[in-house]
Amino acid sequence: MFGLFKKKSEMEVLQDKYKKLMQQAHQLSTSNRKLSDDKVFEAEEIMKQIVKLEK
Repeated sequence: MFGLFKKKSEMEVLQDKYKKLMQQAHQLSTSNRKLSDDKVFEAEEIMKQIVKLEK
């Protein structure tokens, strides 16, 4: 109850974006390979930011 209004950290926001992009890439992989590859590329850029924050 006390964490109800707690803001997400930058790391949590990036992890959510990464997860969402990877899910979209997986869904697109069956219908449009080019868009799927674009989503994977975006997700990899997010992962680079996550790794940078961890250091």
